[in-house]
Amino acid sequence: MLSVLNDAKRSTSAVLLWGVAASALLTGLVWVLGQRLSVSLLPDQGASWYYWKLPDPTFWTRASAWVGYAAHQLVSWGLIYHGQKYVRRYTTGLHRLNVVALAANAGFIGLHALQTQVFYDGLAQDVSIFSSQGSVVLLLVVVLLMENRRRGLVLTWSAPISAQVVAFARRYHGYLFSWAAIYTFWYHPMESTSGHLIGFFYMFLLLVQSSLMFTTAHTNRWWTLTLELLVAVHGTLVAVMNSGPNGVWPMFLFGFVAIFVLTQMHGVGLSTTARWWIGGAFVAAALAVYSWRGFGRIDEVVRIPLIEYLLVAVLALLIWAGVRIANLVRS
Repeated sequence: MLSVLNDAKRSTSAVLLWGVAASALLTGLVWVLGQRLSVSLLPDQGASWYYWKLPDPTFWTRASAWVGYAAHQLVSWGLIYHGQKYVRRYTTGLHRLNVVALAANAGFIGLHALQTQVFYDGLAQDVSIFSSQGSVVLLLVVVLLMENRRRGLVLTWSAPISAQVVAFARRYHGYLFSWAAIYTFWYHPMESTSGHLIGFFYMFLLLVQSSLMFTTAHTNRWWTLTLELLVAVHGTLVAVMNSGPNGVWPMFLFGFVAIFVLTQMHGVGLSTTARWWIGGAFVAAALAVYSWRGFGRIDEVVRIPLIEYLLVAVLALLIWAGVRIANLVRS
């Protein structure tokens, strides 16, 4: 039995390592292709303005992004539906479905790279920058909801969310997560700025995760925790790049790490001592940064956790209401 478990762990680790390596390689290709782009852009107009979009879009520049996105999204949803209907069995290796999903995502990544070179624009031309950011936040909130019973919501305390709500989120989360990753992926042109490269690397990892449905790699707790934590790295680095060391980067760093300390680290088997050390290091780091930044701004630390936990409550109520209405209609 022990040898079987060890073989399973090695198989899962190999799959994930290949996924990370492929994501890094694809990010490198985005950087290489980005050197070929030469587009005149409008001046930056503030936080709600997305800088990397054409000043004079055409029907074809818009259609190229929307058609590519729609095709990618429908193929992904179709594969998820097929997996739920016909596969439904978790294995340490890859199903044929996973191979098809990985190949499909690779093909659409190539298509978006070509589309950027020819037409440049992504979905950003027609939708708000906050829709892209919000899609990733929604993904993270649904994870908090799904994992509520296993690791708790705050310091192992589980919120009173009904089993029906959690079951609904677990059954359909793949469709939502696929939308969040693919929508964000097609929102941006494949530019080679540092912020874009970090973001695309994260999106490639999410696409790998989506492709590994019904494998043990997909549910590996350290892997899923890493995907949750990477948003702190991405948000912090982009904030530093955009606004410098005096900007709002501590809000992203300490906000997302606070969620790790309060919720996420309690689901991977860390000892009580280790969790106390991590919590203490977090408090010490926050106090050190805000002694320089000014304690009048320390409320930044709680903004993101409050928003996410509030959204968990709102989402749970919406799902509960939807399930109740559906049951009433059926009966």
